[in-house]
Amino acid sequence: MESRRKFIQKISLGTLGLSCMASAVPLMAKVNGFDSFADPDIYPKITTNRKIKVGLVGYGFSKFSADFGFQNHPNVEIVAVSDIIPERCDALAVHVKCSKKYNSLEELVKDKSIEAVFICTDAPSHAKHAILALNHGKHVAIAVPAVFNDLDEAFQLNKAVEKSGKLYMMFETSCYREDLFAMRQIYKAGGFGKIVYSEGEYLHYKPNGLPSYNNWRDGIPPMYYLTHATAYHLAVTNGYFTEVSCHGVESSLPILKNGDNIYKNKFGTEVAIFKANDGGISRMLYSNDTNGPFAEEGRIRGEKGSYSRGKKYHGEMKNLPEVSRPKLPEGMPEGGHGGSHGQLTHDFITCILENKKPWIDVRLSLNLSVPGIIAHQSALQHGKSLNIPHF
Repeated sequence: MESRRKFIQKISLGTLGLSCMASAVPLMAKVNGFDSFADPDIYPKITTNRKIKVGLVGYGFSKFSADFGFQNHPNVEIVAVSDIIPERCDALAVHVKCSKKYNSLEELVKDKSIEAVFICTDAPSHAKHAILALNHGKHVAIAVPAVFNDLDEAFQLNKAVEKSGKLYMMFETSCYREDLFAMRQIYKAGGFGKIVYSEGEYLHYKPNGLPSYNNWRDGIPPMYYLTHATAYHLAVTNGYFTEVSCHGVESSLPILKNGDNIYKNKFGTEVAIFKANDGGISRMLYSNDTNGPFAEEGRIRGEKGSYSRGKKYHGEMKNLPEVSRPKLPEGMPEGGHGGSHGQLTHDFITCILENKKPWIDVRLSLNLSVPGIIAHQSALQHGKSLNIPHF
């Protein structure tokens, strides 16, 4: 691995050491196996009545702090909520039936009764806010991405997690979509063999933009928000990307035309070709200026098998492992993004109760996020091939 100083000298972007860690869970091979879940070690049956004391932060346009169902989980007590806009803070408190309110995350993390926080603030602040919560001894769950455009923050976040000894989990919704979860189970069982090619796509047509704090969404470089796509290779293999060449298409949307935005970004669509540590090649795409249906999807093709758009496996393996997602606790809703919300929340709470590292831990979270930062730099240099830092 190149030293941090050498990498800064090489591309003037900062650096980060990254790796992916996930528990190796044995699979039970059964024919077809699409009806029930047979990987109980991912979610051990919770036998305790202990409730994790959780603080919810951020109730903006997406209202995600309430939409992931923490308030419905049988092992959670919502202790406090926070939003810097008083009306939103009040609305969040009513929604989750919580009486304690704080004016900011900075105040909430000082509450010693809170064990874990779910942070749904503006994306450019994610790393800073996660580090603050970790430094106050809180377990952290956070919306995507882990880092936005600053590689130094990625290095700092990784260090803060290690120093704190607390759990960190990025809530990447693609990971618990039905298709990607199946791909991961099949990959671990050897159904793909060596990955040759993958694709990940995030298509979100936003001709007029979306409301956001300090207008952070206006003009965002597409690759800065690529984790919904990169998960379709990296979350399957627990690997990382090593190199990228990316091209952008200048947009005619008013918010992007001539780069008239806080990012000075002209691209509404960016397409990247990544090289992965497993030798595979991956095409990743994010487009917010092409008119068409919303999509977060991907495909895997390996030497022994592939997984297609139709959510079907084709290949040599005849006895597939169970691929259905874990059963959620009674009263816990599946939620949005293809039923991933409840899964992510249950995963996080289970890991705290069982003192286990999450699948989407800090290293996987950063490996999903950092490639987009480098990819945009490549697009600004007309597709120049750039190395992606990792441990």
